[in-house]
Amino acid sequence: MGTRGPKAGSGGRPKKPITEKIADGNPGKRKLTVIDFKDSAADLKGQDMPKPSEFLSAKQKDGSQLCAAEIYKNTWEWLFVRGCATLISPQLIERYAMASARWIQCESVTSELGFLAKHPTTGAAIQSPYVAIADKYMTQANRLWSEIYGIVRENCTSEYTGASPQDDVMERLLRARKGK
Repeated sequence: MGTRGPKAGSGGRPKKPITEKIADGNPGKRKLTVIDFKDSAADLKGQDMPKPSEFLSAKQKDGSQLCAAEIYKNTWEWLFVRGCATLISPQLIERYAMASARWIQCESVTSELGFLAKHPTTGAAIQSPYVAIADKYMTQANRLWSEIYGIVRENCTSEYTGASPQDDVMERLLRARKGK
């Protein structure tokens, strides 16, 4: 039994960025949501950040605090400054923050324990399971970031360049490896 329509995030023709729609004369004649990074986006006021779920800052088994709430906050603030916070669901930001935080956590464990582990039955050296888990979380975080950034890109009239929350996640990973 098949499903109707393209699956979310895959299949179907990708959405055109708003700049292309404007350049083509808005062939669909629908009202376009326009966000401009250059002028007014940084001046927006009055919108409160949705409170991140408690599980994003849950205490971990080793006693450390999960950093997903901070990643959530940084991502939401980045979106807010660009006038895009209302276009992205808080749940999507939470999923991105959690995947990024778990990736950092797995990379920290890999740095602490190494890349190899002992097979439970044969005792032979095998790849640490944290390496594969980290790879899955990194892939998931990148996919979610692409989804978030795609929404921003599709709704902006000017190209954005500069730092992004994705850059901050990498910096956080490097700090975690240094033990800061």
